[in-house]
Amino acid sequence: MTTTCQRKAVLMARQDTLHRRIGGISEELTSHQEKDWEELATQREADEVLETLGVEAQIELRMIAGALARLEAGNYGNCQVCGAPIEAVRLDILPDTPFCKDCAL
Repeated sequence: MTTTCQRKAVLMARQDTLHRRIGGISEELTSHQEKDWEELATQREADEVLETLGVEAQIELRMIAGALARLEAGNYGNCQVCGAPIEAVRLDILPDTPFCKDCAL
């Protein structure tokens, strides 16, 4: 069984990973200096994929920030809708979830 302290460590490690990923995406998006139109078109397609990955990372960061705030407030592990405890197995899989399985539907 995972403890709250262990879940916090997992959340913080994931947060660090996402910050690094976003930094790498930002660097990649600003590094293009190609003059060839064909190459620019290919890079633009790749940039769209990178932008989507960046947005997804930002969404996950917001979820993690919410989970860390709930940890600090002392209500981590309780559903934000019904107040019931979130099952430990669910928190092990989705440590940033604010909802129990019934309210997540």
